[in-house]
Amino acid sequence: MIRYLPQHRLLPNAVKIKTVFRLLNVDWQEFVTMFEAFSILRNNKINTLSGGERRVIETYLVLKSPGKIILMDEPFSHIAPLYIERFKQMIELKKQIKAIIITDHYYLDVLDTADNLYLLKNGCTKRIDNIKDLEDYKYLNSGRLD
Repeated sequence: MIRYLPQHRLLPNAVKIKTVFRLLNVDWQEFVTMFEAFSILRNNKINTLSGGERRVIETYLVLKSPGKIILMDEPFSHIAPLYIERFKQMIELKKQIKAIIITDHYYLDVLDTADNLYLLKNGCTKRIDNIKDLEDYKYLNSGRLD
């Protein structure tokens, strides 16, 4: 019921990409429609991918999983900006039918996708209503030179 994308590597190195898609029952053609550059990598093993390529595949697989609750730790890290935009679109669609919890330092991407935003600071959660709140809680520099 719960799917988790850890900050560290998720998939085993020695497995072929096509095998992972088959085992997890995720449509490869649908994936390469969104991420065309990956079409030539189907027969590669996971350990031949760059960190960003690996992260794209892992993030996609978790979002496409049948879980009702998705926990994603740093899903936007190491991913090309173009792919981040595609994942934000996927998240927008998936959050209509799934609960998605994202932790990420790429706060602008989180702001784009989040319905509710919280900052974890000193063991406490602080509700964030706007970017000014992030400045007030000293997560962001206000830009002033006081």
